[in-house]
Amino acid sequence: MVEKSGAKYQQKVGFPSMDVSSLELGHTGDSKFMDDDGRAKRTGNVWTASAHIITAVIGSGVLSLAWAIGQLGWIAGPVVMFLFGFVTYYTSSLLSDCYRTGDPISGKRNYTYMDAVHAYLGGFKVKLCGWIQYLNILGVAIGYTIAASISMMAIERSNCFHKNGDTSPCPASSNMYMIIFGITEILFSQIPDFDQIWWLSIVAAIMSFTYSTIGLALGIIQVIANGGVKGSLTGISIGTVTEMEKIWRSLQAFGDIAFAYSYSIILIEIQDTIKSPPPSETKVMKRATLISVGVTTLFYLLCGCTGYAAFGDLAPGNLLTGFGFFNPYWLLDIANAAIVIHLVGAYQVYCQPLFAFVEKWAVQTWPDLEFITKEISISLPGSRTYNLNLFRLVWRTIFVVITTIISMLLPFFNDVVGFLGALGFWPLTVYFPIEMYIVQKKVEKWSTRWVCFQMLSLACLVITIAAAAGSIAGVITDLQVYKPFKTTY
Repeated sequence: MVEKSGAKYQQKVGFPSMDVSSLELGHTGDSKFMDDDGRAKRTGNVWTASAHIITAVIGSGVLSLAWAIGQLGWIAGPVVMFLFGFVTYYTSSLLSDCYRTGDPISGKRNYTYMDAVHAYLGGFKVKLCGWIQYLNILGVAIGYTIAASISMMAIERSNCFHKNGDTSPCPASSNMYMIIFGITEILFSQIPDFDQIWWLSIVAAIMSFTYSTIGLALGIIQVIANGGVKGSLTGISIGTVTEMEKIWRSLQAFGDIAFAYSYSIILIEIQDTIKSPPPSETKVMKRATLISVGVTTLFYLLCGCTGYAAFGDLAPGNLLTGFGFFNPYWLLDIANAAIVIHLVGAYQVYCQPLFAFVEKWAVQTWPDLEFITKEISISLPGSRTYNLNLFRLVWRTIFVVITTIISMLLPFFNDVVGFLGALGFWPLTVYFPIEMYIVQKKVEKWSTRWVCFQMLSLACLVITIAAAAGSIAGVITDLQVYKPFKTTY
């Protein structure tokens, strides 16, 4: 084993947002191993970027879409879903234009979302963006831990129902499954940086399509078995729920749909994995965004609509774990196993920017502290080596432990999903991309284009506030009957 420490550690790929000014300014990218900023040559393309996006977008949120459409009905549900998809694609295109400051081909790269906000907006907005982005990542990690544990419990209960009958109680506790998921994430979190998890994203993307397709197929089969389509034009009826519950549930549905599309917080980090021009990283990213958001919107509409058509007002909050379906049990097991595998990868895709930010800050604050800078090279089979950093090992482990404990305290899938979607949608998906694009393109204040941008931002702010209110109301309702660490299904 070989130890490495000191300044050299600051230049390693484990810190994708680290500025090394001598490298940035002193190289022109003429080496076949280095990019124009002096870093190791990026190798990403439209397909790896699409895999990252699909891994981030088609997440556990797809499973709540039947329930969301059930609250809004056959008219408003699909319309709202399509509008969220369009807004996400449009603002993501604006954000991808902000990857380089100045010239889109040779301008200075912004390695992270916060770097872009710093370059274009600066001041207090940088800190505000950082707090929102990293709190949202923390929330996503909690949400994914909850979702993974529910899917693992669903496998246990599915086998129990198959053995003892569909009316059996089949109780199951989420605590042990959350711990198992947490241990798995501790291991995968030691992958040093974003560029090295492309294979995990591809596996996770395949798993996304697997369980989404199974959910879609089961929904279609159920519709055929019912002999027709369930549901109504206006959603869940008054009587099944009270008028106030109808309002809160409708607002929460907006948050669930927003969460299902949320990935802008890691868009710049994904774009930073794309190989250098030609074509420009922006063109590649826009193409990847169009492919990914188009595919996921189609999947969302199919999964959400077939789930609602199959169950109507009784559409479960989680399509594959709410046990609207019981058979074939082995197919449900495959679907839920695919969900768990996908969430293992999605957790890493979301958390890598936060990991990199904290590690960059630690190196800049304590550059001479061996615990933070020292690396130990460990020989692996196949003449490969792994550089183990003690600070990375300790801090990432602590992060996973914290998210696991919080998940055990707040295992409310639908309400947590809705609140997370509301928390991150307006500021990160809409406001900052629009404001940065205005600065970059020098859009004149009070011009028609500027006014349209502001109207879009204001409309999304109103939706965010309403969705957050609905989700908070749902959490309060859940807490009335909840006991910490005693969650069973």
